[in-house]
Amino acid sequence: MKRRIHPLFLVGAALAALTLSSIASQNRGADSPASNSAAERLAWWREARFGLFIHWGPVSLKGTEISWSRANTNPACPNKGPIPAEVYDNLYKEFNPTLFSASEWAGIAKDAGTRYVVLTAKHCDGFCLWPTKTIDHHIGNSPFRRDVCGELAEAVRRAGLRIGWYYSPMDWYDPDCRTERNAAYVKRMQEQVRELVTNYGRIDVLWFDWDGGTIPWDQSATYRLVRGAQPGIIVNNRLECSTGGNSPDKYTGPDADYLTPEQEIGAYNDKQPWETCMTLGTQWSWKPNDQIKAADEVIRILARCAGGDGNLLLDVGPMPDGRIEPRQVDVLKQVGAWLAATGESIYGTRGGPFKPGDYGASTRKGNTIYLHVFQWSGDALRLPAIPAKVVGSRMLGGGKTSVRQTDNGLEISVAEKDRKPADTVIALDLDGPASRLAAVDMPVSRKKAN
Repeated sequence: MKRRIHPLFLVGAALAALTLSSIASQNRGADSPASNSAAERLAWWREARFGLFIHWGPVSLKGTEISWSRANTNPACPNKGPIPAEVYDNLYKEFNPTLFSASEWAGIAKDAGTRYVVLTAKHCDGFCLWPTKTIDHHIGNSPFRRDVCGELAEAVRRAGLRIGWYYSPMDWYDPDCRTERNAAYVKRMQEQVRELVTNYGRIDVLWFDWDGGTIPWDQSATYRLVRGAQPGIIVNNRLECSTGGNSPDKYTGPDADYLTPEQEIGAYNDKQPWETCMTLGTQWSWKPNDQIKAADEVIRILARCAGGDGNLLLDVGPMPDGRIEPRQVDVLKQVGAWLAATGESIYGTRGGPFKPGDYGASTRKGNTIYLHVFQWSGDALRLPAIPAKVVGSRMLGGGKTSVRQTDNGLEISVAEKDRKPADTVIALDLDGPASRLAAVDMPVSRKKAN
């Protein structure tokens, strides 16, 4: 396979070192510790709790998994997909999603109650959803031609949401990647990253990925480039080759901001920020007649993530015509309706004090504990004692509850007719800050429950 390099990249490559240093220099005044500490960068993200992941590209024409369905052409890469590379790599020549509307996508994300959107600007297959100057394998050379990244960034901001890019450092299409010519590839890679963080205004999230292989991406310089251009950006942990985060002892690395458990809900961890990424269907990109999660299941996943002190980044895969599948939109709308009624128990909360367990999960904010009850054992929910007095209680979304507090614990009762099928949310108002309470382990059966 012959790689085609855009002629303008030759100039960019020659100036790569100067670009890195000049970006940092131009932004040094804004990049002060006071205004860009990790805690301050992450403040909005912790408040948000819920984001929309979007995996999309020419592979949607096939309905197979993005990147992983491509046959391998580089022995240093792990993919062994069924679609021959000469077929997969030329799908972009047929890719013309004329029904794509960035405004519609942003509206769907907002109606779902998500607070940020992350798009796969470039996945492992090397195809770019913006007209990069580094290579010819990009959306500008498809029949569609339009800059998907640019249009989505504008639409998401107009909707009042935050925008982020997924970017794969590994590139299974580029024959230089992870070879003796890797340095040349890294220059192109860094130029692509520079385009993404300088051409589209404020970018809030950069979501790197890892495929399990080596990581020769000149990480230090890449981080400097990103933070020099976008001092307030938050960056996940995968540029450093870690997909960890399900266990509380995982480490983000010195330059990353948060952990990224994948397709499983992270364990309770109030020390390190984390975000579960999970598909609405059975694969990351669109699949015809896919089995998708019901809204009730998504609601419980979201509540468990927030209850574990983490975020949920829920993935959808748009169809080849550019629309998000109506079935997926319907699920997202139902989740959004639930959040409209109970969002105070998710947004701006921290996990605990009762860790997620068989009963459900809990979150807290101010003087309030929010109980998310999925399962009832008998006529009441019984919880361990807490060193605070419950001075009031209410049900979010309608219904009545009663609370009995003794030295032995809490007993919360809700009439069966008032219990919600997905999540019964009960607010317990305390006589002091809920944040002062230590997190308490709760029983968890061996079989995982959503």
